[in-house]
Amino acid sequence: MSGPPPRARAGTPRTARRAPALLTLLTLLALLAAAACGGAEPTTTPATPADGPDVLRVLAGSEIADLEPLLRRAQDDTGVRVALSYAGTLDGADQVASGGADGHHDATWFSSNRYLSLIDGAAARLSTQTKIMASPVLLGLKTSKARELGWTTKTVTWNDIASAARAKRFTFGMTSPAASNSGFSALVGVTAALSDAGEALEETQITAATPRLKEFFSAQTLTSGSSGWLADAYTKEGTVDGLVNYESVLLGLNASANLPEPLTLIYPGDGVVTADYPLTLLSSAPPDKKELYGKLATWLRTPEIQREIMTTTHRRPIVPAVAPDPRFGTASLVELPFPNRRDAADTLIGVYLNQVRRPSRTLFVLDTSGSMNGERIAALKQALTALSGADTSVSGTFSRFRDRETVTMIPFNTGPGTPRTFTLPDHDAGPVLQRIRSYSEGLSVDGGTAIFDSLRAAYEQIRSTPSQDLTSVVLMTDGENTDGSSYDDFATYYASLPVKARTFVVLFGDSDVQEMRRIAELTGGATFDARQGSLATAFKEIRGYQ
Repeated sequence: MSGPPPRARAGTPRTARRAPALLTLLTLLALLAAAACGGAEPTTTPATPADGPDVLRVLAGSEIADLEPLLRRAQDDTGVRVALSYAGTLDGADQVASGGADGHHDATWFSSNRYLSLIDGAAARLSTQTKIMASPVLLGLKTSKARELGWTTKTVTWNDIASAARAKRFTFGMTSPAASNSGFSALVGVTAALSDAGEALEETQITAATPRLKEFFSAQTLTSGSSGWLADAYTKEGTVDGLVNYESVLLGLNASANLPEPLTLIYPGDGVVTADYPLTLLSSAPPDKKELYGKLATWLRTPEIQREIMTTTHRRPIVPAVAPDPRFGTASLVELPFPNRRDAADTLIGVYLNQVRRPSRTLFVLDTSGSMNGERIAALKQALTALSGADTSVSGTFSRFRDRETVTMIPFNTGPGTPRTFTLPDHDAGPVLQRIRSYSEGLSVDGGTAIFDSLRAAYEQIRSTPSQDLTSVVLMTDGENTDGSSYDDFATYYASLPVKARTFVVLFGDSDVQEMRRIAELTGGATFDARQGSLATAFKEIRGYQ
């Protein structure tokens, strides 16, 4: 599942590399806002691309963004103008399977169609599928750590990696399987290897592998909703030993010269899951769009373009006529089995979120000033209600507050309000989710806007109650700071903290965009732009980064 290229950015996520020429004006404006924000970049639902007789409208995963310069050339070579709009894999799967993509898009281009193909009714909405390139999901470790573990001179298995994780010998970052295809592929691969799955990964095997999965993911200290943002965060973090990510991302990091030491890529001997990036025509596409699709797909698989894709994106060529170059090594890749039923895939994601990974600790700093009156406070209540289980869509189910999660609400206006903490149990979370819904419905508005005093109150909560949980802050405000301390005061305070946590900022209403981006940049978080879209969607996207 690929995370939608966030619409804002706080550390320089993936969307920073997008080329605006392929996008509609609305999408372009959203991306420009994103590029100015700092770190991740997820948010509003992509606009429907402008249509035309030479336009192929493609609903894509964010991983495709690095092909935009090449796709501009496609217009000159083939006469096909590609209009990309981005969605996360789960959101994209929802759109396609429900028919929501029909009439708005002509094709899809995600890193994999495996999950989409499991959804009832989805197969009938897909027509021709053309694989364009390939990239397996691997573990990349700092070379010094790989040497310390003895993994530079031997074949390593996922079992070896899980054992080292249990012994706390290394740490790693990985994207959320509920938001990004690289995270989902890694989860599938690890589970299949640890359970000795045969031709397909079944629920019984998932259950059997759960204890070992807990050992493996005990070493995960960094998460994200997208592969690109994860790579950026890893580069800045400095303290994490490695990444589970696409081979292409890991090779790109090494080529960037931004790392203090290169990554050693570990190719597990018991297998991997590989993304094959199928450009897929939708069954609803009219004949003229099918012709455009055929021209583009054929062009992308020509030897010249395959070599260019390999050179510029670090992905493997898909056509036999083009041999992978030496950077990909000589290890033969064994493909691990994938779930063959949606209920098994959904069970696996649920097990990861609610049982296996480190629990989450999330502090919501929520603007309830007078300017939030009316539709704005209603939108906030709706967004929080969705996170407490009201959104039953595929993506909504996996973005709800998780079992074992600690959720703290800090409403604020002229000053920070009284924090209210909810701790979800490890099963039967329904009663706590209902209390969160009731609390959300009771929010009222009044007074001014003390953003930085309230942020400080959240970080004081973190400092006073240390935790090993994956901790983050969500700041939602619709205006400028009018009361209390300033950004500079907060920056000085933040620099003094012994334990840091990321702040994910939701731009809403009349937010001071520049100042909000500064908060995201300072804390290593990201901005999510909900000014033109749904606040509930922005909150849902943030969940992939927590």
